[in-house]
Amino acid sequence: MTFSNTLVSVAVGSVAIVLLLGLMNMLRGGSANTSQKLMRLRVVLQFVAIILIVIVLWWRNG
Repeated sequence: MTFSNTLVSVAVGSVAIVLLLGLMNMLRGGSANTSQKLMRLRVVLQFVAIILIVIVLWWRNG
């Protein structure tokens, strides 16, 4: 596995983990404030993951 593959995998995995943590908190009846923070973190991580994927695709085709 190349460095770029690993980097993208970590970014996507981070999004999945935060998503699952947010869902678990919501289903458990946890704090709404915690759910909001986790979902905001998920949005930021998704943005980072998309940017990384675009950069990796651009770098491989360049």
